[in-house]
Amino acid sequence: MVIAKPFLKWAGGKSQLLEQFENYYPNELRKGIIKNYVEPFLGGGALFFAVAQRYKIQNAYLSDINKDLILTYQVIQQRPDDLLNFLEQYQKDYDQTKQEKRNELFLAVRKHFNLQRFEINYKELSDNWIPRAAQFIFLNKTCFNGLFRLNSKGEFNVPYGKYKNVIIFDECNILAVSKVLQRAEIKQADYPSCFDKVNENTFVYFDPPYRPISRTASFTTYTGTEFTDKEQLQLAQFFRKLDKEKGAKLMLSNSDPKNQNPEDDFFERAFAGYNIFRVSANRAINCHGNKRGKINELIITNYPYEPQTLAINF
Repeated sequence: MVIAKPFLKWAGGKSQLLEQFENYYPNELRKGIIKNYVEPFLGGGALFFAVAQRYKIQNAYLSDINKDLILTYQVIQQRPDDLLNFLEQYQKDYDQTKQEKRNELFLAVRKHFNLQRFEINYKELSDNWIPRAAQFIFLNKTCFNGLFRLNSKGEFNVPYGKYKNVIIFDECNILAVSKVLQRAEIKQADYPSCFDKVNENTFVYFDPPYRPISRTASFTTYTGTEFTDKEQLQLAQFFRKLDKEKGAKLMLSNSDPKNQNPEDDFFERAFAGYNIFRVSANRAINCHGNKRGKINELIITNYPYEPQTLAINF
């Protein structure tokens, strides 16, 4: 059996943290009591793929405000074979293009991707979703560090990443991802839309745009809208609302301000009364190699810490 893994590179992706996160899952998930999973900031979906394949998740609600990200997930869920035909051709084009000409190929695909956005009806799956999803994956695999960034005009503007070897066509994983996604409802929506999908037997994981720990460390505008301290506090209020009204098990990740300023207690105040833990992560996305290293991130839960000794291989 092929284990489905994230099919995208994603800023802040959680693949590297899954073994640590295993200790912070609710005990009800391990016992098989929790059947529903909700993730309203989907991104690369690493936690969803890990939890859905390890535990007894029967239903999932996955959402994000990134229209092209959700379009791509829906295409993989519903038309993986058609998508693979396009990805196979992109793989051939990339492999057969000389290294010095690959930037031209990348820019041509990026230009078409940006122009095509005016022709897409994001509300209803259609044939033109398939090449759109293939372009999205191609750009993600070949752009600088897998970033997704839009300029003020709504254009994808990340430069080429200059990679020699890139896996664009990953047939086994795309098919495995499609299989796991069959139990999921996938929506392009903001996080409050998940409220009606949550009950007491639900595990909700929030992975919002991280609060910047320095002026140059912000990736909060990847969809063209900012996620400021005001939005962080609104999310904290929504966290409390779900806790009080739904009784679900809630887990949230964010940056740790104390990496930069030991006196910054923003999250301690925003989530007063809840559990705050710290895990160690690699700072993977930084243009300066000497600034990539270990850094703490926060895990916030509304349930107690009950460590699990079994590690996940993912």
